[in-house]
Amino acid sequence: MNQDTEAEPVRPAGRGRRLIFWICLFGIAVFGSLATVDLFYSRPVGIGPAGPPVDRSLFLETWTDRPVRVIGIGDSITAGLGADSSSHTFFNRVIINPKDEFEEMQGICLTAVLPNLQHKNYAMSGSESCWHWDMIHERLETTEDAFGIVLMTSGGNDLIHSYGRSPPRECAMYGATLQQARPWIENYRLRLEQMFSMINDRFPLGCEIYIGDIYDPTDGVGDAPSIFLPDWADGLAIHASYNEVIRQVASRFDYVHVVPLHETFLGHGSHCRQFWRSTYDKNDPHYWFFANIEDPNDRGYDAIRRVYLNTIVKKSQLIPTRKTD
Repeated sequence: MNQDTEAEPVRPAGRGRRLIFWICLFGIAVFGSLATVDLFYSRPVGIGPAGPPVDRSLFLETWTDRPVRVIGIGDSITAGLGADSSSHTFFNRVIINPKDEFEEMQGICLTAVLPNLQHKNYAMSGSESCWHWDMIHERLETTEDAFGIVLMTSGGNDLIHSYGRSPPRECAMYGATLQQARPWIENYRLRLEQMFSMINDRFPLGCEIYIGDIYDPTDGVGDAPSIFLPDWADGLAIHASYNEVIRQVASRFDYVHVVPLHETFLGHGSHCRQFWRSTYDKNDPHYWFFANIEDPNDRGYDAIRRVYLNTIVKKSQLIPTRKTD
């Protein structure tokens, strides 16, 4: 044997197997973590129609031949952010069916029953109720020759802005305490009263205002981290106060009607898959919100246009056969 030959180093027998074991264990841990995130935070949006049915029989005959002007006022919900196309926003779908309309909703829109209808949407994404007051005061022209139908959402951005990234303030109160928010809530009450009165003044021939109350992406739980926002201890209480203001102020004007978005969207937020909750919708356990959390997705807009149409059908004085409430 050649004594000068260098011996090959001896490797521990189990070293390679242990390395493979730890790599596999790490991979399982990462996969498990991702699966957990997917389980709790990915939400199925579903396909097809969403929301309550609308009675077709009420859209088979003309309601009135008089000129009617439909306008939109409000934030990104009325503007339509999150819809798959402009024809799928709730405002536009209330006016006229899109080309790809669901069979059950074909012919169920305002142009089918109001032949002398004109429309304009003033809504702006990201706007708060302070801006809506300014817009009505400064930009909403008087309509002398038509009855008005106003589709409106206002107040939701007052609650969610600025997502906890800055100290709470009026019209951007995320993170505020209820005590801190009380004067801002009262100011919102006064703003709504003034907005409703100003809108009515712009329609000498009369108008009807349909304002949506404010939905809750947490399905009434109030756990803001489930929608990727910081904890907000008094969030639900302030949210409830805003909705109560909408209902109270609307009740003071016979031409203002509340559209129940809050009730309609329960069970379609961040806890839509949790079957043990009272809000669970077994017939449609899907998420109706857009990627930005605060706006609806396409199916959410379908649901919204249905509850607006149902409220109009229930309340509008333009329908000759409707019994007075």
